[in-house]
Amino acid sequence: MSKQTVLVVDDEKHIVDLVRLYLTKEGYQVEVAYDGKAALDKVRSTAPDLIVLDLMMPEMDGWEVCRTLRRDNSIPIIILTARGDDVDKIVGLEIGADDYMTKPFNPRELVARIKAVLRRAVHEDKPITTLSAGDVRIDVDRREVTMDGQPVELRAKEFDLLTAFVRNTGVVLDRERLLNLVWGYDYLGDSRTIDVHVAWLRDKLTGSSVQIQTVWGIGYKLVARS
Repeated sequence: MSKQTVLVVDDEKHIVDLVRLYLTKEGYQVEVAYDGKAALDKVRSTAPDLIVLDLMMPEMDGWEVCRTLRRDNSIPIIILTARGDDVDKIVGLEIGADDYMTKPFNPRELVARIKAVLRRAVHEDKPITTLSAGDVRIDVDRREVTMDGQPVELRAKEFDLLTAFVRNTGVVLDRERLLNLVWGYDYLGDSRTIDVHVAWLRDKLTGSSVQIQTVWGIGYKLVARS
């Protein structure tokens, strides 16, 4: 089996060297870039399996790199940055990052997160399946959603979350189960990401015959009005 490739993007050479050391020991092929523009060039030339991406960089910052990649690319991205504000974490997830770590960081934890994200990416392939609840229809294989026949644009995790809800229509799902269903059993992030994604999903479903209800003290459930 060929080695998986991780692209490490950071303008601090000692950070790049540290991450490369730990990833190489774990058997990964490591590519590096020290600014945003170079990162995009590396993606085109090496097609990495995952990107570890700093935010504050010269030439092009990590926000713009992530936005650019998400226009036509689903490569998993883990943001690694000194910016630890909740707002920055939310924005990072919103523009398409799969996970988020703040500096200073434990390189072993970073490796664990990389393994977790790559495992989820490998297991994303599903048989052709169509799900529906109320006026919402999901083509799981095509990863397309329609509401009353009209397409709905969803971020990757919004799609996965809606799919979990529709598969369990009427069932109360607590945050831990939702994390397991959508982010995987080995997810190491904050459970508050569930509340953020539910809020985004509710906004996208405005006017629909389905509703995500809060079950106070437990979690959420999806109900479909007749």
